[in-house]
Amino acid sequence: MTSAVRSLSPASAVRRELARALANLALSPLHLADFAMRRASLRAELSDLLHDPAPIDEPPSAGALRRSPRVFVSCAEHSGQLHAVNVVRELQHELLHRGLPPAAVSGLGGGPLEALGVATLGNPVERAMMGFDGVLSALPYYLELLERCAAHFRDARPDVAVLVDSPALHVPLGRIARRYGVKVLHFVTPQHWGWAPWRTAGYARSVDRALTILPFEPEWFRRRGVDVAHVGHPLQDRLVGVPRRPAWPLSKSLAILPGSRARVIDLNLPWMLTAAARVRERVPDVEVRVLQENPEHRARVAEHIARAHASDWVQLETGELHAALRESSAAFSVSGTVLLDLLHHRLPTVCIYRVGKARDTLAYRTLLCTPWFASLNLLAGREVVPEFCFRGRGPLEQVAHSLVHCLEEGEPRRAMLRGLELAASRLGPPGACRRAALHALDLAARTEP
Repeated sequence: MTSAVRSLSPASAVRRELARALANLALSPLHLADFAMRRASLRAELSDLLHDPAPIDEPPSAGALRRSPRVFVSCAEHSGQLHAVNVVRELQHELLHRGLPPAAVSGLGGGPLEALGVATLGNPVERAMMGFDGVLSALPYYLELLERCAAHFRDARPDVAVLVDSPALHVPLGRIARRYGVKVLHFVTPQHWGWAPWRTAGYARSVDRALTILPFEPEWFRRRGVDVAHVGHPLQDRLVGVPRRPAWPLSKSLAILPGSRARVIDLNLPWMLTAAARVRERVPDVEVRVLQENPEHRARVAEHIARAHASDWVQLETGELHAALRESSAAFSVSGTVLLDLLHHRLPTVCIYRVGKARDTLAYRTLLCTPWFASLNLLAGREVVPEFCFRGRGPLEQVAHSLVHCLEEGEPRRAMLRGLELAASRLGPPGACRRAALHALDLAARTEP
């Protein structure tokens, strides 16, 4: 590390990132104007990539590693923390296999990481779970967190920083780390291909290597100057050993998945229950169950069911998700990572993305670069599951009609099952977190003395 970098104060490093963010905000009208002219070509490019899935890249061996590295690991969301925990476990296991002592690991995260011996500097995961009123109210917290991390990079000098998902925090954190000579690995590339692709130029300068999890991402990022490797989806690691549902359950059961955050549940569940009531008119023997993995939301979900006067025909189940999915014959879900849980069970699904404001509908119509928003359709390269983005009352009858097709045996359901098999085949095998750990060790081995 040069003396100029050593003399850069943590406060100055963070002020540079804040100035960069403000400058990008000021330039956003120009970016949007340029994007409007290029959107058609960007959509065409991505559509081509959806039909040319990339294989998993063979991870490096990190053969030059002669000592256990100093590692910084960071996560800012619950899902990211699950992946970060698995990466740390795999990294320590690999070092043990090589006859090296455990790595000294510091970082950002909560109890699950601390249980592995990670010395945490803060817990943005807890902050995300608590929620906040807006960007301005959260800004002082994150600026102070960045400054604390900058001081750690300057003084402790980790060999590699493994940043998991959450680009809003990790893009500026990655740039700060690199200023202090720390190699940066970002696990789970941001969805810049979906909208605002101009952000990728800044992303390329914030990482030494980025790890993609979806098969159409590697080539997209490479074309934009990002050093990437394709490791596959980390959710596959969590699903190892989880039994899949039988080909056809004994009864018709519709699983409703309204999201894991309070505001998403409030926006979607009442509407989903209305649609489910329409389905019951056409499929009287259907069993309807609302699944909520977070038991803290049980009272909130139960209140929505009661308000919809559905308590006598809707069953609420909280906790472990997959046991309930194995007993389901179709799913009605909001968009999100949970779609990959449904894919594991090859569950015919209707996916919705209900927005609360007119500007969100406008953004969907004018900013989205993908032909679809549901990950299952992006994986398959075609519309496998019906998806609907709307505001207000929305396409209630059309959604109910699609759900009936999911529940009843016939060609629409069989076609959906074939498409889900295609999507699953493109997701890749388990082992993403182990591959990420090997990439982290490889970058650590490349750290200059």
